[in-house]
Amino acid sequence: MTKTLIIILGPTAIGKTNLSIEIALHYNTEIISCDSRQIYKELSIGTAIPDSQRLHTVNHKMIQNHSIHEYFNASDFEVEAIKSIEELFETHDQVVMTGGSMMFIDVVCNGIDDLPTIDEKVRNHIIDRLEKEGLESLRIELKKIDPEYYSIVDLKNHKRILRALEIYYMTGKKYSELRTNIKKKRDFNIIKIGLNTDRGILHQRINARVDKMIEDGLIEEAKTVYPYKHLNSLNTVGYKELFEYFDNQTPLEVAIELIKRNTRRYARRQLTWFNKDTTIKWFEPNQVAEIMQYIDTKIKSTAQQTINQ
Repeated sequence: MTKTLIIILGPTAIGKTNLSIEIALHYNTEIISCDSRQIYKELSIGTAIPDSQRLHTVNHKMIQNHSIHEYFNASDFEVEAIKSIEELFETHDQVVMTGGSMMFIDVVCNGIDDLPTIDEKVRNHIIDRLEKEGLESLRIELKKIDPEYYSIVDLKNHKRILRALEIYYMTGKKYSELRTNIKKKRDFNIIKIGLNTDRGILHQRINARVDKMIEDGLIEEAKTVYPYKHLNSLNTVGYKELFEYFDNQTPLEVAIELIKRNTRRYARRQLTWFNKDTTIKWFEPNQVAEIMQYIDTKIKSTAQQTINQ
């Protein structure tokens, strides 16, 4: 039988976790988290880790399995996620993956170029420069050495800029020259389910989630990692705004409003990215029955095609 990876994606706070659990229970399978922040063991409230009850209901992988002190990029995620998927397919016909990290989802579906392994000294040198000189200095350097990639990269995404510079220092070649953009062929079927709703409702959900995070202890959690605020892993919404509050740069009320605003902006970027993917089937979060029917139909159709072949 053809193995199927069911991907539940969409903007933050849309309800991906609950739907993923329902689908995983329906197919008696497990869930792989596809979230670039939930991988960190030191973070839980600000990254919306599923609560203990939901984690016990369905086994989750790729959650809190790395430290904020580790360098972890999309290429690393591809290796670990594909390994987990293959292991789960040994005992399951379907596996659920859920998250809103656009690049992480993309590398699982399409792969990433087989670029050279980066020497630890090179990586640490670039990271050290980022911390001392700031991102703008690295942007300027990337523009000089690889203007082609500079013209298309997200200049606010420090990980992509770091990656391009690492490749250059390791190989002496421009990242734009080494990128093939050739999709890898996966030996499993992929079904993508997108969740979205009215923008006003989504914003209400985001604001409510932030309020709940504050109530659950996000400020205290942020204090525990505040000494490491210089780390790239903590340059993220929900923590950097509170770090500014701890530094007496903004009042607490302003910091909380900034978390809400920046989370809404992140949700908009997520949807802009996902809307380019025509293979995604979109639903409202409450259309559980319709989603289940769609997945069942797709699985049966693929199985029938395999038999016919």
